[in-house]
Amino acid sequence: MYQTKIAGLGKYVPENVVTNDDLSKMMDTNDEWITERTGIKERRHIKKGDGNSTAVMGVKAAKIALERSGISKDDIDLIVFATLSPDYYFPGCGVQVQEMLDIDTCPALDVRNQCSGFVYAISVADQFIKTGMYKNVLVIGSENHSGGLDFTTRGRSVSVIFGDGAGAAVLTRSDHNGQGILSTHLHSEGKHALELSLKGPSTNYWVPEIIKDNPQGDDIPYYPYMNGQFVFKNAVQRFSEVIHEGLQANGLEVSDINMLIPHQANLRISQFIQHKFRLSDDKVYNNIQRYGNTTAASIPIALTEAWEEGKVKDEDIVVLAAFGSGFTWGSAIIKW
Repeated sequence: MYQTKIAGLGKYVPENVVTNDDLSKMMDTNDEWITERTGIKERRHIKKGDGNSTAVMGVKAAKIALERSGISKDDIDLIVFATLSPDYYFPGCGVQVQEMLDIDTCPALDVRNQCSGFVYAISVADQFIKTGMYKNVLVIGSENHSGGLDFTTRGRSVSVIFGDGAGAAVLTRSDHNGQGILSTHLHSEGKHALELSLKGPSTNYWVPEIIKDNPQGDDIPYYPYMNGQFVFKNAVQRFSEVIHEGLQANGLEVSDINMLIPHQANLRISQFIQHKFRLSDDKVYNNIQRYGNTTAASIPIALTEAWEEGKVKDEDIVVLAAFGSGFTWGSAIIKW
């Protein structure tokens, strides 16, 4: 079995900054209300006509990751794209990325595990590399939430949380045992699937346009629904379990963690986990304050920033952990 290491990281977020005060002009909310419940101060939203989409942002992040990795796009053997907001119902974003990067006929697949998407995608890539089937895998998490949110008072409990952006990682084969991705751990519990869901469309013809053309009452299945307290309760439990599972699988203790990068769902969840594990501030990376919840993109954006800021160093034990719709959750234990 080979070992998998992360050779390059990249991120992209739209230039358009949307503050809590900006949202207060669209709905009955304010900065204090949002900050107290989520920790978020601002987020990035795509502007209509700025050229961005889920796949386009993924490509922008991927180009940075590829350049930093020193691996040519022509040496990529597989693309794994995680998102809950693909540009189209089909085809998926993976093949769009392949075309935009002008990569030859490599396989491309999409992962639809929402907030856990990047951890799941990393795990998929890791298995392909460890077994020797592929050498270099491009993994992307990207989301365009803003086009499909309800920016009225009716939707404020959900719409204030989410932002747009993308992160990418180039994974490659390594012969150094005991370094790189040590293990990944994945779970799901489908009986709670509808507690965080969007039942009812493409980001080019998205919710506001659909409702305008097809007026309905208040029961609109095209907007996301979230049972916030129930999600919070399950998240803190599953985060804790899956982090412990990963540490135990590798004979590690909580004290061995150099950097925990949790999915950026809610700053209160991250703080709860930090307090429970008794981790100091320098061992947990949060950037939800600036970007909101970017779902499948949140971990790669945060991981990229932590690395850029020198907070992830060689030999560090890095833990990625996520929980989200499905319910799904997972962790990855990495020795940098």
